[in-house]
Amino acid sequence: MRKGFLSLSAAFLMLSMTGSGPAFAEGDLKISGDDTVVTIQTDEGAVDITRSKTEAALIGGVLQPMVPLPGVTPVGELEVIDALKSGTAKVVDMRTMEWRTQATIPGSIHIPYTEVAMRLDELGCEGEQGAWECAAADNVIAFCNGPACPQSPVAIKAMAREGYPVAKIFYYRGGMQDWMVLGLTTAEDMF
Repeated sequence: MRKGFLSLSAAFLMLSMTGSGPAFAEGDLKISGDDTVVTIQTDEGAVDITRSKTEAALIGGVLQPMVPLPGVTPVGELEVIDALKSGTAKVVDMRTMEWRTQATIPGSIHIPYTEVAMRLDELGCEGEQGAWECAAADNVIAFCNGPACPQSPVAIKAMAREGYPVAKIFYYRGGMQDWMVLGLTTAEDMF
C-alpha cells in the first residue's frame, strides 16, 4: 500500500481505537429538520423509523436529498472513479480540513464549502465573488461526509448563487461514508 493511503479496515480501526475524529452525540439522530422519528403505517400497524449512530456512520447530520438543487445530477462511485480516471470532471472534497486530512478520495481537490464562492476560479470561472463569469466552468463532482452531511449541498447552492451552471454540478451524496463502507481506497494527510 502506498504511503498516505489507508484501506477501509485500517481507517475504521484507526478511528474506533483512537477515538480520533469529531465527537458524536448520543441518542437518536435527526432524519429531517428537527425530526428524530417518522411514523409510517404498514399492514402490521404503525412503525417508527428512527436513526441511531452506527460504526459506519461518519456524522450525525440530517439526511440530504438526492438532488440538492434542481438541475444538479446525482452520481455514484462508478461515475466518481470514471471522472478521476478520465479527467471529465473535478472531484471536489468540500469538507473542512479536519475531515479531509483523516481520509479523502484519492485524486480529489479540496475546496471547503465555506470557501467555494470565493474560489470558483479553481473550477474554470473568471472574476471574483459576486461577479463570476462561468461560461467555461468545469464539470464538478461535489462530495462531503455522506448522505447526512450538509457541507456539499451548502456549497452547491453557493456555487449556483454565484452563477455556476447547475448542469455542470454533480453530487456524490454517498460521500466518504459510502466510499469507505464499500472498501474503496482512501488517502490520508491530504492538504
